[in-house]
Amino acid sequence: MSDEPKKLYRSTGDRLLAGVCGGLAGYFNLDPTLVRVIFVVLALVGLGGVILYLLLWALVPDEPTAEELATIDHIIDQEIDSSD
Repeated sequence: MSDEPKKLYRSTGDRLLAGVCGGLAGYFNLDPTLVRVIFVVLALVGLGGVILYLLLWALVPDEPTAEELATIDHIIDQEIDSSD
């Protein structure tokens, strides 16, 4: 089990518009379709779903790609090596 806390990202693989629903589904271990239906219902009931979606789109970062993660790991390894 990893000691790192889970981070919320917008999904790059399970994306229909901005990846907000896919990211939330991944974070909470839910079906992305269920999250999308919840947003649609919230949007039909009032503008809460639309406003929340737009806020999350603006505030939640994209999920890092494998290349970005490799670059970060490389930088961390360099920092560890230089501190020895």
